[in-house]
Amino acid sequence: MASLVSTKSSPRASTGRRKRPLISNVLAKYIMAVTGIIFGLFVFVHMYGNLKVYTGPEHFNAYALFLRTLFEPLFPYEGFLWVFRIVLLACLIGHVGCAFLISSRAKKARGAHKRRGLRGFKSFTARTMLVTGIVLLLFIIFHILDLTAGVAVAPEGFQHGSEAGSFAYQNLIASFQRPLASLVYIVAMVILFLHLAHGLWAAVYDFGVTVSEKVRSWIILIAGVFALIVMLGNISIPIAVLTGIIS
Repeated sequence: MASLVSTKSSPRASTGRRKRPLISNVLAKYIMAVTGIIFGLFVFVHMYGNLKVYTGPEHFNAYALFLRTLFEPLFPYEGFLWVFRIVLLACLIGHVGCAFLISSRAKKARGAHKRRGLRGFKSFTARTMLVTGIVLLLFIIFHILDLTAGVAVAPEGFQHGSEAGSFAYQNLIASFQRPLASLVYIVAMVILFLHLAHGLWAAVYDFGVTVSEKVRSWIILIAGVFALIVMLGNISIPIAVLTGIIS
């Protein structure tokens, strides 16, 4: 009697190999690390430039005009600034997109299980990275509307600059003289500290750098101090305006 042999293919054979995602988790982490470091350097330089407000309106407005006329006549008025903004926007899209990608994959892999036993400041900043990132994204929009575009949330009487001169100092003072606007900036800088402190040292490990526990502690400390300097430098400005130190 002839034996019956099944000709049906197994589910594994019919489905074939699982397709690899276009962007792997490793690549996504690299993108987040690179763009995160770029943003870290940007916020530090941006803070350093903003501290020129303590030198008075003449110097601060001259600095703002310098940024808008940089590399003239190779670039038109604000030309290089727009190139820089486009680069930052591309970094922002890559950073935010990869953050959501990694988060959604991690959530899908965990299923109904929740991470337990995570305690301490470092764990708190790690668990809230997506939340703090979303808040910072909303703040960036607020900041652009307030002190760059001069619309919606901007102070009354916002003055747009031109090649003839800048009113960056006057606009900044007018904005921070509003207690609610100053509070928004102060809270945002605290959140930036949390995001930056974790993100900078995490970027080192995303590049696959293996170090001893002692060096690891130093990296975490340096990242924290860097983020703290950025936070305190930026927070000092709205406080100085509200208290009348700058007027």
